[in-house]
Amino acid sequence: MTRKIKEIMTAAPVTVPRLASVRDAARWMRDSAIGDVLVSDGAPGDGRLCGLVTDRDLVVVRVLAAGRDPDSTNVGDICSAEPVSVAPDDDVGRAVDLMRRHSLRRLPVLDDGRAVGVVSIGDLAIERDPDSGLADISAAAPNR
Repeated sequence: MTRKIKEIMTAAPVTVPRLASVRDAARWMRDSAIGDVLVSDGAPGDGRLCGLVTDRDLVVVRVLAAGRDPDSTNVGDICSAEPVSVAPDDDVGRAVDLMRRHSLRRLPVLDDGRAVGVVSIGDLAIERDPDSGLADISAAAPNR
């Protein structure tokens, strides 16, 4: 029997408004022990998804290494707009295929355009290869 995304995803993802500062997004990531936040067009936890920001985006790709100010840069300006996503009732295999084709580590889970979860490469490792090193790392308690 094929499992569904809703069975393995992390529910209730952290969302931030697109006008939030990069520094605020970094704090949300730190405080929630996560490596990404979803960017919405409304208040935190509300609104439609308009992008995704990862810890790597903040440090290596789009902010610090690029010389941008984390206090004056909005997440909406640096997020990956229109991210590839899956639906809660999609098969887990669809997430694997999309991650492989697009070289992604995380996928937002959308229900009628609203973020209801995130599925990560670690979630898939735990599901598909629970004895792997990646599954062990992904299942471990977060560093704080």
